[in-house]
Amino acid sequence: MSKKEVSGEELTSMFFAGAKALANHASEVDALNVFPVPDGDTGTNMNLSMSSGVSELKKNPSHHAGMVSQVLSKGLLMGARGNSGVILSQLFRGFSKAIADDETVTAKTLALAFSQGVTMAYDAVMKPVEGTILTVAKDAAAGAQQAAQRTDDITQVMRVTLQAAQESLARTPQLLPVLKEVGVVDSGGQGLVYIYIGFYQALLGEVGDEQLLDQLNELVAQQPREEMTSLRFQEERAQIHLQTESIEYGYCTEFLIKRAPSPRFQLAPFRERVSHFGDSLLVVADEEWVKVHIHSEHPGKVLEYGQQFGELVGIKIENMREQHAQIVSIENHERTNNLDPQQEERQAMQAYGIVAAASGEGIVEILKSLGVDEVVEGGQTMNPSTEDLLQAASQLQAEHIIFLPNNKNIIMAAEQAARMIELPATVVPSRSMPQGIAALLSLKIEESPGVNKQQMIDAISHVKTGLVTYAVRDSKVDQLQIKEGDFIGLLEDEIVTAATTLNQVSKDLLTEMIDEESEVVSIFYGQEVETNEAEAFADEIQSAYPQLEVELYTGGQPLYSFIFSVE
Repeated sequence: MSKKEVSGEELTSMFFAGAKALANHASEVDALNVFPVPDGDTGTNMNLSMSSGVSELKKNPSHHAGMVSQVLSKGLLMGARGNSGVILSQLFRGFSKAIADDETVTAKTLALAFSQGVTMAYDAVMKPVEGTILTVAKDAAAGAQQAAQRTDDITQVMRVTLQAAQESLARTPQLLPVLKEVGVVDSGGQGLVYIYIGFYQALLGEVGDEQLLDQLNELVAQQPREEMTSLRFQEERAQIHLQTESIEYGYCTEFLIKRAPSPRFQLAPFRERVSHFGDSLLVVADEEWVKVHIHSEHPGKVLEYGQQFGELVGIKIENMREQHAQIVSIENHERTNNLDPQQEERQAMQAYGIVAAASGEGIVEILKSLGVDEVVEGGQTMNPSTEDLLQAASQLQAEHIIFLPNNKNIIMAAEQAARMIELPATVVPSRSMPQGIAALLSLKIEESPGVNKQQMIDAISHVKTGLVTYAVRDSKVDQLQIKEGDFIGLLEDEIVTAATTLNQVSKDLLTEMIDEESEVVSIFYGQEVETNEAEAFADEIQSAYPQLEVELYTGGQPLYSFIFSVE
């Protein structure tokens, strides 16, 4: 039976069904995610974004189709997450504008809504890339327009729209080289196909999405086009075929700006300015809100600029390198569980095993997140022994051991452990925790031990370390008169400042450390410093040095109130 129009209630059902179909397959979409970065969260982000939209619909039901679409659009904008989520919000923002005044939706207005959604999504992306969700949406909308010229049956138009989307999805590897290299279709495009499957299901009645997939793949296979890819979930995660190092801008940064009366917000200049902070930029705005998504190395600079235009809410910053590394680790673990004993032993032997000395719960967590396998408790007042370091290294299945002493008093013990261990071993003579972090960031698994040692030593040479502690007795250093209990600041182990307050000596020390070439100040606060005190100090330093990126971390280290790293 032909269906000529869709009411507000029926459109709501379509949106609900689209959200459900996407939610059912979100993990599969995650597994395909390799562009723009292989962080494996496209399905999750699209699902959360769509869920935000339908949640608004549940709170604000309507019989008017135009009102229904506007409510969904607003919910999507406010809850949009990730590159794909923001694009999705713009597809449905354009959709809603096209039918804003329509009480019901016809075949022709549905096709028009899809087309206007594509226009708005392309406008939102500073550098549109073909072979992505944008291409799939564009081709689907073109299919809808052609179908609407032949029939006024809205179900048939949706069927052609879905088929066109599926065919376009299958072509994405031919348009985007990274997809072809890995052997997958675009993840955002696949998420959109699942949404359209839900729309079609709602129009047909109860039809399972797997049944629809089988029908669609059969139709696509009949098309006279080469190298079509079937819409099927691959058993392995696509991200494992790419290197974490391929991620140029490591932090997925997104937030909303609640627009202030002044300064006057202008979309084009704002977008141009923010584009200098990274890539994958999306900026969309309405009369009240601005939504920003960007991949950046310095998210703080993006937030600082955005704050000029109003209050920031919904801030989300994710480390995409860490996300990718975790995905690869999980996949490798799953593979290992299926190996025979000999294969398992070979697989377990990693290229490098890293042993580091450190103290402080926060610092230990940071080191482990950067790839340290074993952390030996120790520092200035509690130096680990050679035996401690050897015992830690013996726990590792690695072809080469790297020791990071992170203190000048532990270097000799590490060198002794390197001579005694049966495996090849290297000591990178890090004299502080910031030096150890810099060394870790320069380590490249694919490089030889000799090359890595030199690169890590070079990285250490570009880091300045400052320590803030207290004097245990009266003393005099050069022109400094120091009283017991005074706070003292050490630059590369030399006392350069002293004061009766922690704040003053810390600021004085950073003044000694920061010069014209400095770019980043990292602050690690110790176990005796309260979080609000550390945050206030970091804000004070950021205000004093607006040109620098100031990063605050919970170190939890004993003895030292602050550890500073300046690069």
